[in-house]
Amino acid sequence: MESEQSQPSDAPGPGRPESGDGPVQTPPAKMAAIEEQLAKAQEEVQKYLNNWHRAEADFQNYKRRTEQEREELRRYGNVSIIINLLPVLDDFERAFGSLDSHLAGLSWFDGILLIYRKLRQLLENAGVTQIETDGQPFDPRFHEAVAHVDGEEGKVISEVQRGYKLHDRVLRPAMVVVGKGTKQTGPTMEEGEETS
Repeated sequence: MESEQSQPSDAPGPGRPESGDGPVQTPPAKMAAIEEQLAKAQEEVQKYLNNWHRAEADFQNYKRRTEQEREELRRYGNVSIIINLLPVLDDFERAFGSLDSHLAGLSWFDGILLIYRKLRQLLENAGVTQIETDGQPFDPRFHEAVAHVDGEEGKVISEVQRGYKLHDRVLRPAMVVVGKGTKQTGPTMEEGEETS
């Protein structure tokens, strides 16, 4: 029974040559199938490599985008609070503009003035700056024209409400009065008149 179950190692069998001295001869059909499998495997490897490169690039873009968002949040996260504080700042300035000059030396007035200065300093430390208006050329990115009057064309004549920026972003445009050009007040020459 043992002789039936075990074959000698040099006996010919499936995939073994008849004689032990030559390489294994693979039929051409089998060789074509192996080459086809190899080509498919190489295509899959290239596809997986491309997908990996794409995923790596997407991840780098994601990291960059989240870092930018984090920086934006750090710089502009308090925008809503700051915008809500601007009318308080306006109210302080209107109140100081309407007070009599004889109140300037009183202690309560000095206390309110100190609170106003602290509020302005707090906003400046957060990156809030005033938008320049007086004598500046009208710029629709920073100014909102509420009226046009006689004056130098395209220049801001006066400020109705102060505007503010947070770093490089406009929080509130300045409401301004803009010059529309001066009217001629002297005599004008009629057509047909000659100059001497």
